[in-house]
Amino acid sequence: MKTLIEPFKIKTIEEIPITKREDREIFLKEAFNNPFFLRSEHITIDLLTDSGTTAMSSKQWAGLMDGDEAYAGSRSYYKFENIVKEITNFKHIIPTHQGRAAERILFTLLKGDNKSIPNNTHFDTTRGNIEYNGIEACDFPVEIGTIPELEAPFKGNMDVERLKNYIQKRGKENIPVCMLTITNNSGGGQPVSMQNIREVSQVCSENGIPFYLDCCRFAENAYFIKTREPGYADKSIKEICNEMFSYADGATMSAKKDGLSNTGGFLATNDDALAEQAQSLLIITEGFITYGGMTRRDLEALAQGFVEVMDENYLEYRVGQIKYLGNKLIEAGVPILMPTGGHAVYLDAKRFTPHISPEYFPAQAILCELYLVGGIRSVEIGSLMFGKRDENGNHVGPPMELVRLAIPRRVYTQAHTDYVAEACEEVYKNRTKLKKMRLLYETKFLRHFTAKLEYID
Repeated sequence: MKTLIEPFKIKTIEEIPITKREDREIFLKEAFNNPFFLRSEHITIDLLTDSGTTAMSSKQWAGLMDGDEAYAGSRSYYKFENIVKEITNFKHIIPTHQGRAAERILFTLLKGDNKSIPNNTHFDTTRGNIEYNGIEACDFPVEIGTIPELEAPFKGNMDVERLKNYIQKRGKENIPVCMLTITNNSGGGQPVSMQNIREVSQVCSENGIPFYLDCCRFAENAYFIKTREPGYADKSIKEICNEMFSYADGATMSAKKDGLSNTGGFLATNDDALAEQAQSLLIITEGFITYGGMTRRDLEALAQGFVEVMDENYLEYRVGQIKYLGNKLIEAGVPILMPTGGHAVYLDAKRFTPHISPEYFPAQAILCELYLVGGIRSVEIGSLMFGKRDENGNHVGPPMELVRLAIPRRVYTQAHTDYVAEACEEVYKNRTKLKKMRLLYETKFLRHFTAKLEYID
């Protein structure tokens, strides 16, 4: 049979709010046209993020009841540590309450004068933590990865030649670590090939630069390698994961994604000295080394989540759900980033609203209208999130202007997905009516979280 079904059945339901447009207009105005300020009881379909929004399984909920809340030496931690080591084979597994805490610890330890950290594409909090510590964050995506309308199997790859040239120009002594984000969130949730992971690792090794993965969607990336890269079709997801991590010296992870849980993360490393420093900083700021800011029952849920996320039936459904929504939008003529990735569909705002230039936040205008039309919350990944100003105060935008429709794991049904597609189609039909926007308020770092905007008449 060709019909793809959810590899689970629903045991508990949660009511979702159904609101009227006139009410949503008030809610959006009160939120200063920023979906982060919207209250969840005013959201019908929430696609703001796939981070921490997973529906946990019955086995995970059972694990919550079995959590060992000992402050030190909890058996729940060792269960968590064992499964992470099975997947990654890293020597030290340092738990944190979420991924950005792991990033903060790592980059605090790596900061110094004239330092920079390259990546395929840094996501928002990664870039924020790097820049907050006075380090330069550099992106080297492959060229095709910045052209939404073109298809390629691994658009999340890093441009290896650009990396080599940058190391030569910048000096390897000024690069404390090189990172690779799998999958590439800012690049449209696009996967990174095993060949690219291997090549980046080799460049780093030749230059004595530690190589770390930002691995919050490692299982989704492994599934794409299995289904798209020659030589991996007959390998298990776990075998592919083992190989991916074998090329790295460490990793940071927000386990709120492919940990299939609502909180948690870790910093992993093979570096004994770095681990010792990281554990000291963890104790000062997060918690003891066997809980790292989490309840131990959350570690139980994560341990089970890491088992479930490598189920190929689950991954086929997960990637298929994203592809289903993407195909619905393509059929309706709505421009999206091609091909669909593992956790979200990305609307291409440059083709969607060509009458709004990047400095007037076209993606933000789209997502505001999407909320007004259907009560759907999404997030901008474009000039609001990553835009800067040059020395003359002129706007410098990122390569792409995107609206991310991030699909929570195991939460929404096909009917919900059809509803989202219908709302997107309606916004697209009336796209010429969308207005420019401007900032009323912004912060120095990660401005999109708390920015306030207004329409320009």
